[in-house]
Amino acid sequence: MKRANPLLDKLQTILPAIAANAARAELERKVPEENIALLKSIGMHRAFQPKAYGGLEISLPEFTDCVAALAGACGGTAWAFSLLCTHSHQLAMFPKQLQDEVWGDNPDATASSSIAPFSTIEETEGGVLLSGEMGWSSGCDHAEWAIVGMRRKNAEGELVYSFGVLPRSDYEIRDDWFSVGMRSSGSKTLVIKNAFIPNHRIQAAKDMMEGKSAGFGLYPDSKIFYTPYRPYFACGFAAISLGIAERMLVAFKEKQKNRVRAYTGANVGAATPALMRLAESTHQVAAARAFLEKTWEEHAEYGERHQYPSRETLAYWRTNQAYAVKMCIAAVDRLFEAAGATSWFENSEIQRLFRDSHMTGAHAYTDYDVCAQILGRELMGLEPDPTMV
Repeated sequence: MKRANPLLDKLQTILPAIAANAARAELERKVPEENIALLKSIGMHRAFQPKAYGGLEISLPEFTDCVAALAGACGGTAWAFSLLCTHSHQLAMFPKQLQDEVWGDNPDATASSSIAPFSTIEETEGGVLLSGEMGWSSGCDHAEWAIVGMRRKNAEGELVYSFGVLPRSDYEIRDDWFSVGMRSSGSKTLVIKNAFIPNHRIQAAKDMMEGKSAGFGLYPDSKIFYTPYRPYFACGFAAISLGIAERMLVAFKEKQKNRVRAYTGANVGAATPALMRLAESTHQVAAARAFLEKTWEEHAEYGERHQYPSRETLAYWRTNQAYAVKMCIAAVDRLFEAAGATSWFENSEIQRLFRDSHMTGAHAYTDYDVCAQILGRELMGLEPDPTMV
């Protein structure tokens, strides 16, 4: 039975305005302030924020339904804003001291991220000094904080993949986001020079995957925080791919209704090849949604039971989503190939959907070549390959 989703009902009322801003968002190469204000007006940024700070703590299936709907209006807005939301889930696994710093005086605060550990650190009393040019920080123009990746030595001298949290005053934003896809996500570079990050703002990624982080257990009544951080962090990528594919089905049908062949005047919309392509893509997108909904519902059930998934279950959660993204891209490609030359014009929604769709499969988490190896090793009882994140 489908969960009630009041947030999705609210979102539907503002989607036309966000869709109307899609072309401007691409030109500005970031999410327009108007879109951020609209989304915050319905409280979507509070989706995964702890209730202690005014958050909603909604279920993963409710959230991903909202992200998919938002992606149909503007993929880049969905990409950036979904990450601003999911980072709140990650922050809730840090100590209360950090959470008070982020939300105590500003409960509307959000964080962007750049979690690949391309930074350099120097140990110092009470924390580290971190420097780096941290790219791909989606939505950073609208965030008050940033989560950045690092490798820090533990007591045994081993390098441990970890996250540090910095306020906006500790970094500059380099405007270098010139991309083919997701132009409006504003995924710019954070330039950090010897920023001090105290220990209470640093957590090991492994601890966040195993219920060992400093914030674990802070919210004993919560249904979403007894869970590994990564599935929540990454859920938006597949939801966005799904939303784009679902919108492509609609856009293709709208275009085909009145489309005629340039040299003969024949009605292309009623041509058998177009009908067959539409039918197959419709089936494929429906299958992707069903597969994703089953996966996301399982995420939610584990969180509600306060049960951590096994390594095998995590492998399926990760790779199910990547396979669904692959399906969505294939469905989009099938339609774009038959959408005609005018679909290549920059003012065509269809070409934007095509570009943004392919970007959803370019993230490290949705790279199916990587995911197929991860699942294949798990199915054969082999140890995970440490080079596969």
